[in-house]
Amino acid sequence: MSSAPANWYPDPQNPGFLRYWNGVDWTGDPVPASVADVPRQAPPSAPVSAKVPMFGTRGYAKRQSQDLAEALAEIQRLRAELAGFGGLEVAELQRYHEQLAAQVTAEQARLESVRREVINTQEEQVLQEVGIYRYRHPLSDVVAYRAALDQLQGEIKYAAARDGGAIEASQSWEVSGSVAQGRKMMREYSKLMLRAYNTEADNLVRSLKPYKIDTALQRLDRLATTIERLGDTMKMRITPWYHQLRRRELELTADYLEKLARQKEAERDERDRLREEHKAQQEIEREQQKLEKQHQQYASAFAALEATGNPDSPQGRDLQDKLADLEQKRTALADRAGNLRVGHVYVVSNIGAFGEDMVQIGMTRRLDPDGRISDLNNSSVPFKYDVHAMHFALDAAGIEEELHRRLAHKRVNLVNSRREFFRASPAEVREHLQELAGELLAFTEFPEAEDYRRSLAAARHTNQQ
Repeated sequence: MSSAPANWYPDPQNPGFLRYWNGVDWTGDPVPASVADVPRQAPPSAPVSAKVPMFGTRGYAKRQSQDLAEALAEIQRLRAELAGFGGLEVAELQRYHEQLAAQVTAEQARLESVRREVINTQEEQVLQEVGIYRYRHPLSDVVAYRAALDQLQGEIKYAAARDGGAIEASQSWEVSGSVAQGRKMMREYSKLMLRAYNTEADNLVRSLKPYKIDTALQRLDRLATTIERLGDTMKMRITPWYHQLRRRELELTADYLEKLARQKEAERDERDRLREEHKAQQEIEREQQKLEKQHQQYASAFAALEATGNPDSPQGRDLQDKLADLEQKRTALADRAGNLRVGHVYVVSNIGAFGEDMVQIGMTRRLDPDGRISDLNNSSVPFKYDVHAMHFALDAAGIEEELHRRLAHKRVNLVNSRREFFRASPAEVREHLQELAGELLAFTEFPEAEDYRRSLAAARHTNQQ
């Protein structure tokens, strides 16, 4: 290789090539360094934009050569690293990069989740110190109360977790002349008092019965008053705001339990009504089948007489009368099956179970009303019912409703109107029934109560021995 002519230098961008420097700019196109004869002047090509530093062309060329060598070494290193990946192609490297990025994102999300858990755990620890725990609240699964319960519990937790939100205490208390120690003691005492208060409030919620709401509220009020009295020296008390939140929780729970109890009671009464209707329908169907069978027998017998030419014989006329009577019964039974108001109004009592001057007034659509009384005489009562009246009427439902309306002021259960018990004597009910139904065929004013009276006699005999 011949030496480079004047003003021709190694091309910093193309190793093995030379480029002409005119003192201001690089000119011309690069030529191989192996070419022996290089023109002594710059070729007439457009100047390149590269500028040489002011410290001189030879120093610049030397530095460029060093940079080029370093660049080549880096390329070789990268190629070696690439070979370490098994000769991955660019697309594979891109996929590998994306996988790593996805893993980094997932790990960052997991880290953030752990941080949130740590924060929540710290918050739960603070709440547990003051007696607020997560437990299965009676309203947890009730959709209609879910939003109200969530908001209320959020307010309770917020108040319990911040200073002065749930309990107030003096901040100027000193212990051995130390205000800091005094504040520490007040914080510990406040947590202890709040813990006792919250424990009692949670127990009241979990054991609450709808009819005991007033008692539960009074117990919670007495507890808040007791804490204020015991902490009077340190000016310690449950804040009115927090106390009202816990009262609202009790009231909300009682409201739900009351509605739930009424719903269950209504469902039981509806099941009883449907059961009674089903039994009445079964009786009607059995009677219809019975009448249909008799009708077929009489019709077959009459058809045989017609075949012999004796339809007007005494036997034929008797069969015709029976067929006409059966047809009337079938029509009346069909009307009764479609009329929900026809039936029997009954008045019964059970002095052994409920005492004197208490009657039950109801209505049944059964063909055999005694079946309804037998159902009442189940194992839930110690003695049998006594029947005072069993009156059939085409509008038995209307008579029953009017009797209930007239005796509403004497109703025993003022919450559930399906409970048909009234504090009235049989004679009082008879007067109203006569006014509504007219003359009664039978009415027994004084109950027999045989089992009850015999039990009383046996008890007296046992006591005398």
